[in-house]
Amino acid sequence: MFAVLALVVSAPRVLAAQGSSAVKQDRKEVRHDRRELRGDRRDIRHDTRDIRQDRRDVRQDVRNGDTTDARRDARDLRQDRRDRRRDVRDARRDRRDLRQDRRDVHQDQKKNSTR
Repeated sequence: MFAVLALVVSAPRVLAAQGSSAVKQDRKEVRHDRRELRGDRRDIRHDTRDIRQDRRDVRQDVRNGDTTDARRDARDLRQDRRDRRRDVRDARRDRRDLRQDRRDVHQDQKKNSTR
């Protein structure tokens, strides 16, 4: 009889502890996603700056008639554009993950408040 009563009394505590650990895990994922998103935005800014510089270099090389340097700079320009597209795609995924993790935190908090 006592064992059954102890189980009934401790069950809500166990469920609440599980719920709070889920909220902690979701919050940790939110922090991680935000950190990744900041890194992606920084990479996009750097790539954009590199693209501007490469455009200037290509124009200058063409004006000076230096086709070898113009080709090299154009190749670098393509690489920077490819990197920026990859970073934009990654940032889009990270924003989606962040949105989902925030929803999970909200839902877990809602579940815990109804217990």
